[in-house]
Amino acid sequence: MKQQRIPIYKILYPLAFLYELGVRIRNCMFNHNVLHSQSFPLPVICIGNLTVGGTGKTPHTEYLIRMLLKENLRVGVLSRGYKRTSKGFVWATSETTMPQIGDEPYQMKSKFPSVLLAVDANRCHGISCMILGNEHPVPDVILLDDAYQHRYVKPGMNILLTDYNRPIYKDAMLPAGRLREPLSGKKRANIMIVSKCPSDLSRDEAGLIIEKLSPEHGQSIYFTTLLYGNLTMVHKEYASDTQTAERPLSSLRKDEHVILLTGIATPEKLIHDISAYTDNIQSVRFADHHQFTEKEVKNLNALFERSGTDSIVITTEKDATRLMSLPLSKELKSHLYTLPIEVKILFEEEHEFNNQILNYVRTDSRNNSLSE
Repeated sequence: MKQQRIPIYKILYPLAFLYELGVRIRNCMFNHNVLHSQSFPLPVICIGNLTVGGTGKTPHTEYLIRMLLKENLRVGVLSRGYKRTSKGFVWATSETTMPQIGDEPYQMKSKFPSVLLAVDANRCHGISCMILGNEHPVPDVILLDDAYQHRYVKPGMNILLTDYNRPIYKDAMLPAGRLREPLSGKKRANIMIVSKCPSDLSRDEAGLIIEKLSPEHGQSIYFTTLLYGNLTMVHKEYASDTQTAERPLSSLRKDEHVILLTGIATPEKLIHDISAYTDNIQSVRFADHHQFTEKEVKNLNALFERSGTDSIVITTEKDATRLMSLPLSKELKSHLYTLPIEVKILFEEEHEFNNQILNYVRTDSRNNSLSE
């Protein structure tokens, strides 16, 4: 997949300069203990980025969940719960609804019911509540979803993601670009991951990217790509002989009409990858975490009606959490599929990456007071 041109709004550089100045002052205050970061007596891993959205934090968090659960560890996940209707600290249970905790936490809790998942905008308060052990067992490790800039918490390990299609070294500060903080922020990372890479990325190109990222001594860099599972009906009750509950992505015909419905930051790679199976893709895009209005639902129903029942609607797992409770037409529901994704670590470095995570978790666990 050819890297696309990154839009930078140079006219906004003056505002970007002021924003960067404010972020640098804030980081300097943390670096010199004017503002204080709090450590916690158990392993805490932060998964985040320097940019606004689109780097694949959720599938990478799910990769860690899956790997840590295989090691029989009690995994805790703490998220902000973006655009949720609740306030403060909330534990996720089997009865918790998507609006109460947000789309991404709901997706993770649905896929991994045994995970101790909570939401709290105040990460220090959230971690403190999770380790009290009153309502739930104390986690062996806590994953912080999208908290790289939440410096009031001092995680034991920072994992920083950067999108292959929009690498941080080509970006600019908000609002001219998408950077939340200057490139110097990458120094806090223990691991950097270049996400959404083409599956056939060469080692030579990877070497050039590493050179441009200029890692600090001791920083590790990994490259990941996305793997797609079977297309899965969002409303399985509509499965029939003609519309099966699951079908391989490869079952798409070259002329099959696909309506790709996305509310994510960067759908370009998804569009590119599905285009390998069909030439007839109609992309319907909304903003990240978009909440669908009544008018938009009517428009979606009308769009599918015009497209005909030979069409298929594909959406992401995150978008499906917001679509499943909407009053979509029966026809659309019976043709609405989600496309699960997982992360694959390139260059056969999965074992090395897993060991780096597990060595940290096990070492920190031996040293923390909660394990005594």
